[in-house]
Parts: sequence; structure tokens; C-alpha cells
Amino acid sequence: MKMIVGLGNIGKKYEGTRHNVGFMVVERFVEEHGGNFNKEKFDSLISELFINGEKIIVIKPTTYMNESGRAVRPLMDYFNLTTEDIIICHDDMDLEIGHLRLRQKGSAGGHNGIKSIISHVGTEKFKRVRVGIDHPQKMSVVDWVLSRFTKEQEAKLDDGLTRAVAALDDWIENDDFMNTMNRFN
Repeated sequence: MKMIVGLGNIGKKYEGTRHNVGFMVVERFVEEHGGNFNKEKFDSLISELFINGEKIIVIKPTTYMNESGRAVRPLMDYFNLTTEDIIICHDDMDLEIGHLRLRQKGSAGGHNGIKSIISHVGTEKFKRVRVGIDHPQKMSVVDWVLSRFTKEQEAKLDDGLTRAVAALDDWIENDDFMNTMNRFN
């Protein structure tokens, strides 16, 4: 069993914003696998999929970004998962729009959702799919991550989302994150 977590902020106000790229990845992943987010548990919307005979739990925390760990930890406990079994999808301002960076561990790098997960699971050692949203040029970080993409940026983002879903599929199919990193980084 594996758990895929998409980070974002819940609610219409935040749909399509840069900080919700993690939600966008898991929404596309679930849609491509014919599922939907039809359950709620432990402050999360949940989709349960079976891919190649393996149960895949996909979650969108409803805690808002800064409290993401509050949703992730109880679900790990409930499904008896370790950090080896989870992967977190989130936005990254240090990458160009749509670029991917897969990592097996690391600091939060200023990302409050990742800080919360590290705090609640007690380690930095969990897989991540980071999707670039670019760095703000003339606005505050808060205003930037809560802004929407331009039409031009949406095409780059779409490519990044497609590649992120392909990376998740690769990890599930081959169960070798190092090889997935080599293919998608």
C-alpha cells in the first residue's frame, strides 16, 4: 500500500492558485485512474485506488497548507504506513513553472506544508514530487503563492502536471524511487 499526498488549501478561493499545485497533481492522477475523492477522514479528502493490484490512498488535506501534517500523520497511523510508503506532491518557488524535482528527503526549504509534515511525522525522510511555480519578482511570497497562473504559464504548468503524474505512475509500477528520480529529474 502507498499513500500519495497533494498539498494545497481547500476552498474555491484557492482553486487554481500556485500553492495548490500539489492538489492539481493528485486530482489529475486520480482522474486518470478513474477515481474520485469520495471519502473524508482525519481532515482529508480521500480517494482509494487499486493500481496493478496495489491499494493506493490519495489524499488532499483539508487543514490548509500550514497544518498539513495534522492530516498526514493520523492517516499514516490508520493505514499502518511508514514514511517509506508515502510521497508528497507540492509547489516549489525555486523551480521554473512546470519543472519537476523529485527528492527522497530534505529540509522544508521554507515550505510551511512540508514543515508541518516533518513536525508531525518526526523526520525529513519522505519522498517528494516538487513542481515549480517560479519565484515572485515584484510581490510578496504570500501574494505570489496565492496568485493564479497566466495563460502562458498554464501551458508550462500543464506539462509539469503531466510529468508529475507520470512520475507517480512510474514509482507505483516499479517500486524504485531512485530510478524514478533518475528518469524524471
